[in-house]
Amino acid sequence: MLENDIFNISNEDEFETLALEVFNHQFKNNRVYNQYCSLLKKRPSAVNSIRDIPFLPIEFFKSKKLITGNASPEITFTSSGTTGGNTSKHYVTSLKLYEKSFLKAFEKFYGNPEKFVFLALLPSYLERTGSSLIYMADALIKLSSHKESGFYLNDIGALSEKLEALDKSGEKVFLIGVSFALLDLVESYQFNLKNTIVMETGGMKGRRKEMIREELHSVLKKGFNVDRIHSEYGMTELLSQAYSNGNGIFDCPPWMKILIRDPEDALSLIPGGKTGGINVIDLANINSCSFIATQDLGRIKNSGIEILGRFDNSDIRGCNLLLL
Repeated sequence: MLENDIFNISNEDEFETLALEVFNHQFKNNRVYNQYCSLLKKRPSAVNSIRDIPFLPIEFFKSKKLITGNASPEITFTSSGTTGGNTSKHYVTSLKLYEKSFLKAFEKFYGNPEKFVFLALLPSYLERTGSSLIYMADALIKLSSHKESGFYLNDIGALSEKLEALDKSGEKVFLIGVSFALLDLVESYQFNLKNTIVMETGGMKGRRKEMIREELHSVLKKGFNVDRIHSEYGMTELLSQAYSNGNGIFDCPPWMKILIRDPEDALSLIPGGKTGGINVIDLANINSCSFIATQDLGRIKNSGIEILGRFDNSDIRGCNLLLL
């Protein structure tokens, strides 16, 4: 079973070998992806490296039911839809696989979740159903050995008191929040945190003017009085996340990889250091589609990935012409 190999990758050769196996599996067993690859004349015989693999435009998750195989979904994750139009739907046929992916990634970058107090400030996600981020945060909260772990909606006063008390007591605290809510918190309260990791998950969700990451982190670092703000890079259409420990550079777990495509030619990849569209290989997505062309811009930097924002227009240039 390919699923048994995904989380045992230890080097680039193993990743490429498994990625090609997953491509062949999804070409044969995912009707939508098969049609897309066939349209591009990219059959398995023409795919000999990960650079040959076609990346499915992320817009397909809004209009197609992307499932590899015949299993029924255990849950359907949906995007927030803040930009209007249809929302993305990710039909997840194995919650066990998703849980394994985010827990192994968290352990790789931060250690055992049992050792943290998790405080989740995710109001825009709690206000709707189908959020993969809420599912992950809830799992981490339940794994925590601390009864103080939990969600906060709009009661930032209670969160402020809890955060200060826990930090002063020497507990290892993990505060995860959507950007606009973290800004609301530091505008109302001033902190001097010594034992807390602050992680923003991005997104103003229409509540505030968008800010570049450097500006956002500058405000949050001052408000929390911390040296760095951590970040998570994930999305509804993925089952894996990349993390930044505060330097703006994201690292992927071994079963996830980011490649950069030419912003003017969606089917071509460009060398490291140049800015382009972000293509994601997420092998944990074995039961949907593991090869996704996102709407985000980035570049390879310092052996990691710098996320620079989104394309100006909502459709990926060059990819929208290929939508089925």
